[in-house]
Amino acid sequence: MATPPAIEWINKDLILNIRLQPRASRDEVVGLHNQRLKIRITAPPVDGQANAHLILYLSRLFKTPRSDICLLSGQTGRNKRVRIQLPRFVPADIKRLMEHK
Repeated sequence: MATPPAIEWINKDLILNIRLQPRASRDEVVGLHNQRLKIRITAPPVDGQANAHLILYLSRLFKTPRSDICLLSGQTGRNKRVRIQLPRFVPADIKRLMEHK
């Protein structure tokens, strides 16, 4: 079975396959890591804090309401699959990564 791409469009939704690093010094998109989009966040991986923080970070990054972002898989692990419904904005660094698939 083929590995899904780190970033893909399905209709008008953006699907991100993420490798999350909690307890980082700052929130940032690092780049690609083993076919996944590596993202660092400051929140700890305790009681869903990292997931909530990731969704908040993505909502700011893509200028999309938190209610339009859904964690499809990876609730308890570092590898996550996220759907962003109708993102209003795609950051330039994400666009560049999509172009270099």
